[in-house]
Amino acid sequence: MIESRGRTGRKPTASEKRTTGSRSSQTTRGKRYDKPPTWKGAAIRAVIAAGIVYGILTILVKHTDAIRNLILLPVVIAIYMPLIFYTDRYMYRRAERRRAER
Repeated sequence: MIESRGRTGRKPTASEKRTTGSRSSQTTRGKRYDKPPTWKGAAIRAVIAAGIVYGILTILVKHTDAIRNLILLPVVIAIYMPLIFYTDRYMYRRAERRRAER
């Protein structure tokens, strides 16, 4: 059996085509900052970041056990949560100023 490369069906309509490039990323990023930031959202993202830090530490630092790395998780969450919240608040306020200028 010989298979041809690429799309072999009909051409997609305009509504089926996805937008690509920086324009679509800007609209997605813009939608993110339409809502004000919350501490709950910052907490969720801080827990995800702490999990990533825990995984990296467990893999890279061989001379400590995984249990000792758990001690670091609350510290990472305590640092990341306000950092994430205030960064999001700054970005939200900046987006609000840009919308007000238009």
